[in-house]
Amino acid sequence: MLKVKNLKKKFIRMNSKKQKEEFYADHDISFSASDGEIIGILGPNGAGKTTLLRMIAGILEPTDGTVDFDGLNYKDNEIEIKRNIAFLSGNTKIYNTVSTYELLDMCCDFYDVPVKERKERIKEISKTLKMDSFLHNKIEKLSTGQTQKVNIARCMIHDPKYYILDEATSGLDIISSQIILNFIKSEKEKGKTILYSTHYMEEAENICDNVVMINQGVVIKEGTPETIKKDTKTTNLRDAFFTLIGGVENEE
Repeated sequence: MLKVKNLKKKFIRMNSKKQKEEFYADHDISFSASDGEIIGILGPNGAGKTTLLRMIAGILEPTDGTVDFDGLNYKDNEIEIKRNIAFLSGNTKIYNTVSTYELLDMCCDFYDVPVKERKERIKEISKTLKMDSFLHNKIEKLSTGQTQKVNIARCMIHDPKYYILDEATSGLDIISSQIILNFIKSEKEKGKTILYSTHYMEEAENICDNVVMINQGVVIKEGTPETIKKDTKTTNLRDAFFTLIGGVENEE
């Protein structure tokens, strides 16, 4: 189980008067995620989703608060935790002068995947994400959707228990998006825990067991999609979000 408790991240920025000021990208965020559960981290661009996921993935150090994976914390168990998680960021850069197969083989090296298992592992992932047609093509020649599949494939290579996915389908066509969503559902069925950040409310409503809605760095609502819709007297998560923030005009 993943437990996030009172996470905060403070930054310094320049205000309109060109003076330094402190602000919280995330403030007192808490939630938990069980095995075999997809948790949607929902909110608009700039809500604090990426900062939150980077803290959970151990890339950013929180100003305050804790992250606990199956009773382990980053301070004492960083290497063990990172071997059991996969983090996909929207701006992840990958080597583009090698083929998809070569990149995945390199990732096997990084995660110490046994040599005798690598070929079958890559074959299985390629089939799951429908990458056979470009498995041996250089990454620089791939489309946006194909490159994103490669990015997800390198997250899968070590068979992690936890997936932390930030805007995994952003900018993709409907077919590529559905392949990735189907993959997420299949990993859930294997008992994996998935944190899925998106601003596509309809997508989250389709695949998430529970949802954490974030706006301006704070949690504004948490629960199942059905519970959130019921509590806000709406029929979809998009309308629920706007109800919770009092309408788009209040964000001006």
